[in-house]
Amino acid sequence: MVEQLLRWRYGPKRERVNENQLFLYAVGIIGTGQEILPLPEESETETTTPRRRGHGRRRLPKPLERRRVVYDLGKQERKCPQCQGELQHIGEEVSERLEYVPASLYVIEEACQKYACGKGCTVVTAQKPMQPIEKGLPGPGLLAHVAVSKYGDHLPLYRQEGIYQRQGVAVSRKTMCDWMRRCAELVRPLFERMKEQVLESKALQTDDTPVAVLDPALPRTRTGRIWTYVGDDEHPTRCTTTLRTAVATARMRS
Repeated sequence: MVEQLLRWRYGPKRERVNENQLFLYAVGIIGTGQEILPLPEESETETTTPRRRGHGRRRLPKPLERRRVVYDLGKQERKCPQCQGELQHIGEEVSERLEYVPASLYVIEEACQKYACGKGCTVVTAQKPMQPIEKGLPGPGLLAHVAVSKYGDHLPLYRQEGIYQRQGVAVSRKTMCDWMRRCAELVRPLFERMKEQVLESKALQTDDTPVAVLDPALPRTRTGRIWTYVGDDEHPTRCTTTLRTAVATARMRS
């Protein structure tokens, strides 16, 4: 009994919705003058046959690239074993196998051409387009991949460091952490706009997530918090985008 009481007091709990909160939606419907229809009663005589799920392997999506590999008989195998006549082609049996091509890294050499006046007046050099991190090593695709792997696929930076080492490139986790900080600064205007749209909602759903944060001023870690806000159906900013942006910004600040 003591163990059950301790588990009930200090153990994990699931969030429960108060039944009185459901009346908030009823008040909104009554205010618009819409009629609240009762739920249809279930008939004891009517029976619905459950829909059976399909068996077997699902077909692969059509947009995927398909590389055709043809397996043919040799010249000697195309002869009939009985009459030694030439076999005629009558069709083929096609099957599909899903394959994976590992991601690869490549280097982009940016060559800015230089021109000079024949009389020695001036020298002009072509300018490169603006980059996410000026004079930085990563390209936009690599930054997006690191961000999605960390915040979307929950792949820590130290694991990504090991993945890049297997591919022959040494990128430290500290460097990638600085990349994510710079990316958070770049998407700051977008985050502020999304925050404005969420705060225009009549009802907000929020959640508090505690995170351990290293603080050099303290001898131990302190508890930081990440607040996630989700707007209503009238505003396009929803949970997934708001959550990822809030988590990225909060972690970069911490």
